[in-house]
Amino acid sequence: MMSIKVEQKGRGKFKPASNYSIDDVKRVLHEKIIEENSKVLHANIDSDYLTSIHYAPDKINTISLFSGSGGLDLGFELAGLAAVIGEELALEAFYSKEAYDALRGQSIFHTIYTNDLFIEANESYRANFPKSVFQHGIDIRKVRNFPKADLVIGGFPCPGFSEAGPRLVDDERNFLYIHFIRCITQAQPDIFVAENVKGMMTLGKGEVIKQITEDFAASGYDVQYKLLNARDYGVPQLRERVFIVGVKKGLDFKYHFPKATHGEGLLPFATLQQTIGDLEANPGPYFTGSYSSIYMSRNRKKNWNEQSFTIQASGRQAPLHPSGLPMEKVGKDMWIFPDGEEQHRRLSVLEIARIQTFPDWYTFSDGRNMNVSANNRLDKQYKQIGNAVPVLLAKAVATPISEWAVDFVAKRFIEQTQQLNLF
Repeated sequence: MMSIKVEQKGRGKFKPASNYSIDDVKRVLHEKIIEENSKVLHANIDSDYLTSIHYAPDKINTISLFSGSGGLDLGFELAGLAAVIGEELALEAFYSKEAYDALRGQSIFHTIYTNDLFIEANESYRANFPKSVFQHGIDIRKVRNFPKADLVIGGFPCPGFSEAGPRLVDDERNFLYIHFIRCITQAQPDIFVAENVKGMMTLGKGEVIKQITEDFAASGYDVQYKLLNARDYGVPQLRERVFIVGVKKGLDFKYHFPKATHGEGLLPFATLQQTIGDLEANPGPYFTGSYSSIYMSRNRKKNWNEQSFTIQASGRQAPLHPSGLPMEKVGKDMWIFPDGEEQHRRLSVLEIARIQTFPDWYTFSDGRNMNVSANNRLDKQYKQIGNAVPVLLAKAVATPISEWAVDFVAKRFIEQTQQLNLF
């Protein structure tokens, strides 16, 4: 039987085989799905926490899986606020913590439950979101039961899909989506939204994305997916991500992916100058240290009038600040700093947060461990921000749902009132 990986030294212990077939991929996917489902049988986490869930009858009660520091959640909340009080008022309030905190409770989306293992990201989430959210900081594979909800959102982990890694079809991280599906079968939401990297569309010769969407559809949803580029929605960054949206069969709602708002013939793309130009003299802490041969194997710098490279979940791999001369290519996979390394630095934590369209008031925990280096503490923040969905991209994806949700909740309230009046 053909293997889909070979034992060969490289970035990891294994590398993908070059000539596996679609049948090989299907076999591995089937085996791994069975294996992943079996893990739940050994889960030992009880469901007492379900009594702590704070539902809001006049909202779309939302579960956030693999929530991280909350970029996707914040974008949904903002879209839900805009649907209620108007786009202009919501965006005006968004950049002031005091103003936003005073209004955010009016959002049509109400998060009831989050799940993530990343300790510092959970700390960041608690610092920035209402205390009513129940946080489950445990392995999702150990959660036997999820609460009921109207909406489930989340970006299941993507290292196994990434084009930057070995991209093994049977990487166990590729199968955490099974637990996303477990959640929606239990929570029975009307809609779900899942996000992942571009690489999942081509992994396993396209069979992986096919399997994933078929599994979601089998749970009772009309499923569609699309590759979106964040810069088309006001994010100053070249960042392509896949969004999978499912609508419960029979629901009177047809989801349409948002049309681009920025680009040729539309609003101009947001630039680095507009986004971080005012921080040049006072950028805040940034990751320091030498640049590896891998880092110097390609251009890492954009001009002020361009959009950033994709923000990665690593301080060491952060793009360069636009100041100084452009990098210069001197050979195959070899670039240099023509004006000297000392004239260049990586983007700071505050700068990459802005590029990910977080407001300045949003805080990111560094773990507060003074026994580790400053770079290591900063790296916790880089990882959270790089893993997040850009807030304005999340808002764009959420907007069609939020506009439907306002009417849906109003009709649901009327129906529930009428039912109560019958008794």
